[in-house]
Amino acid sequence: MRVIVDHDLCVGAGQCVRAAPEVFEQSDLDGKSQVLQPVPDWKYQAAVREAAVRMCPARAISVVG
Repeated sequence: MRVIVDHDLCVGAGQCVRAAPEVFEQSDLDGKSQVLQPVPDWKYQAAVREAAVRMCPARAISVVG
């Protein structure tokens, strides 16, 4: 699994950070999400999928693989 955040689509809602703080963080500069673990550990993969599919209002998170 690889995680990507499209910064052009991200609105900085922070739902991904709430769902998987080990994988996502919000930038201090613009408030948009950043990926801390582009290839997250297996124990965070369910939370990452939840953030990408159900929680991100902008659909800015892509999960590949």
